[in-house]
Amino acid sequence: MMVAAILTGMALEAHLARRSGLPVACATGDAAAAVAAHRLLEGGACGIVSFGIAGGLAADLRPGSLVLARAVVDEDGAVFEACRFWQDRLRDALPQAHSALVAGARMPTATVGDKARLRALSGAVAVDLESLAVARVCRAWGRPFAVLRAVADPAWRALPTAALAGLDEAGRITPGAVLARLAADPGQLMALGRLAWDLGRALAALRRAAQAIPADLLGGGPLGLDPAQGVRDVA
Repeated sequence: MMVAAILTGMALEAHLARRSGLPVACATGDAAAAVAAHRLLEGGACGIVSFGIAGGLAADLRPGSLVLARAVVDEDGAVFEACRFWQDRLRDALPQAHSALVAGARMPTATVGDKARLRALSGAVAVDLESLAVARVCRAWGRPFAVLRAVADPAWRALPTAALAGLDEAGRITPGAVLARLAADPGQLMALGRLAWDLGRALAALRRAAQAIPADLLGGGPLGLDPAQGVRDVA
């Protein structure tokens, strides 16, 4: 029997995801996420759940709102349908989650204008950097995937450049990089404070979500999944 694995983009997300009892990999950004997704499937995972924070695109989603993707859409309009069985099980476990489209991007969608354009172009309510890679790799392998994300920066708020500078390739926040950018532009301090508050709400939502995922979430699924069967944690 095979088991699903979780892929996150940040080390903090991976720490929370492990509360689910499923194996976890952490890889930041599209290219690294694709490599990690291949490794998970090669290692025996039957499919992948993309889990973590997201940027909000829909104005009605506040920080901490959970989004369960019906599908992932790329910037060219290609649509990757999420596994319906996994969606149903996650929706039962997390009825507060919004079921909607999630956009995949290769670069952070940082400004309010960029978010509005992506919303109009894709119809997605949130965007992240790893879900599209997960969707593409799982399609190539013929394996299921799901996306569960919590909104951090909402549609009406831009991401400060200091925050973008502070994430390394392993998904860890590097305070030195943030401080260096802040020293060059002290005006970002207030925006960073707001982001820290929003991120805290998103991580709290993810913590609750991971704890709410039932132990038999994937049991009896289309691939005969057995959550008691371990897959190597590559994070």
